[in-house]
Amino acid sequence: MALTNKVIWITGASSGIGEALARAMSRQGARLVLSARREDELERVRASLEHPERHLVLPLDLTNSDSFAAAVEQVLGSCQRIDMLVNNGGISQRSKVIDTDLAVDRRVMEVNYFGAIGLTKAVLPAMRRAGGGQIMVISSLVGELPTPMRSAYCASKHALHGWFEALRAEEYEHNIHILMVMPGFIRTNVSINAVTADGSAHGVMDDHQAAGLDVDVCAGRILRAVQRGREQVIIGGREVAGIWLKRLFPSLYRKVIRRIKVT
Repeated sequence: MALTNKVIWITGASSGIGEALARAMSRQGARLVLSARREDELERVRASLEHPERHLVLPLDLTNSDSFAAAVEQVLGSCQRIDMLVNNGGISQRSKVIDTDLAVDRRVMEVNYFGAIGLTKAVLPAMRRAGGGQIMVISSLVGELPTPMRSAYCASKHALHGWFEALRAEEYEHNIHILMVMPGFIRTNVSINAVTADGSAHGVMDDHQAAGLDVDVCAGRILRAVQRGREQVIIGGREVAGIWLKRLFPSLYRKVIRRIKVT
């Protein structure tokens, strides 16, 4: 899939993987719609892109699903179509199950899962009318590798995998394709912004995150997966071996994950 003149809507575009994808996609000639809650940060990102005047800043709160229909109409009014939706917006979590307020579990699910599926539902009719499109889901390795201190985050990513795999089968005949992206440790502020047991910010950079893959390298690998028509891509360092360990030796994986140092 060539990106020249494609209209690509990115959520969570104000930082991290979303910002890196915006830079990479603008260099490929895409026209971008940049969404997140912080309009000032979105404007900063837009100013850093190739031909900033081509791109639309559209503040969006993924917990406010009532705003999605109007947001889609605004994008269509400005850009006429949506060729790709990148469901990237989300939050992580750092706390033990026994200590975590149920409200925190609900918040993580609301942003990561219901936000993504709600916006996808709002975009689908326009993609069908246009004869097809692509939906990218920025999931995580924990979508397949349950990890301590991240129970709600793991659950939200597992849920995304189930929902979007079902959607993949349903929309295949309508030429709507799904790319599931599973990053491991990428050098972003995801752990700093993660919520803790009472909903407050974690405020700490995880050691593994700090030593993770450069975010621009991650974005480059995602773009290659798009261009090659991949359905799933796993991105990271040594941690990706956990996928094969869990699939081939699940009991050993469970033993290892109990002992691994996590923060």
